[in-house]
Amino acid sequence: IHAASERVLSDTRTILEENVQDKDVLLLIKKRAPEPLPKMADVSTEEKKKQEQKAPDRDAIHRATANLPACSTDRAAVQTTMRDFQTELRKILVSLIEVAQKLLALNPDAVELFKKANAMLDEDEDERVDEAALRQLTEMGFPESRAAKALRLNHMSVPQAMEWLIEHAEDPAIDAPLPGQASPAAAGATAATPEAAAGTSEGDEEVRDELTDIFKKIRRKREFRADARAVVSLMEMGFDEKEVVDALRVSNNQQNAACEWLLGDRKPSPEELDQGIDPNSPLFQAILDNPVVQLGLTNPKTLLAFEDMLENPLNSTQWMNDPETGPVMLQISRIFQTLNRT
Repeated sequence: IHAASERVLSDTRTILEENVQDKDVLLLIKKRAPEPLPKMADVSTEEKKKQEQKAPDRDAIHRATANLPACSTDRAAVQTTMRDFQTELRKILVSLIEVAQKLLALNPDAVELFKKANAMLDEDEDERVDEAALRQLTEMGFPESRAAKALRLNHMSVPQAMEWLIEHAEDPAIDAPLPGQASPAAAGATAATPEAAAGTSEGDEEVRDELTDIFKKIRRKREFRADARAVVSLMEMGFDEKEVVDALRVSNNQQNAACEWLLGDRKPSPEELDQGIDPNSPLFQAILDNPVVQLGLTNPKTLLAFEDMLENPLNSTQWMNDPETGPVMLQISRIFQTLNRT
């Protein structure tokens, strides 16, 4: 072996061909003898052992289970409990939002409540960024607005946000606001609109119209935002942007699940996501009969939580830990699990 280059020198080649120079260090190592080939008896024993450990084929399974009673299983219905709950939760939220809007509209202070709720939503948008994560990025030298945008795009992950900032450092649109986010001036104009309308509204019809406008503003602010990195990755596979966004919406912004949806039968469809649960179903009736849920539906913050989780499922944990909305979500989950086991 040529020590400097760690090359194994060939016995059939000359020193010149191996480019060995004066004063080069060579290491001589005794070659190991090859292991002897196994005897036929050993081969037969090993093969027999493999056959004994081999999985049974279809015929063997049929012979072993011939005396068992037949059981028909609907494979389409075999899903994990978590997936069932996530699928049903969206339908439940759609229907509960309708109920909450009707209950809150009956409140004599409904317009004032929803002005506060709308303002609360603006504050929530401003405070959504994790302060500790934002501090880490700004201490690295990134501008605060860019760091906040990167964190929102990467679910508050500092390493992913830093990677995004580096990748898009030369992007001319890096400082463009995210969809659904407005400048402070625009936000002020938006906030002033319902107040102006409230000053001129007279009668129940005007109040209902104003509530409808506020509901629409809340819904626009809570529009689904597809994960930017997942959109790019899936589009690079050849899918159109619209179908990629649909896939991410159906799969709760999970890239792998979205890819499976795009390559599969594409069920459920995006249209099915906006369908509520059957109002006469035992599950929905049990949820509406729960006192904690009933009380929660009269709180504007609960409606905001439902709207947010509907379009941004990754925010569910935030609302589950909220002292006002957490108990409501816990009761919905418990009722579903209880009825799902019966």
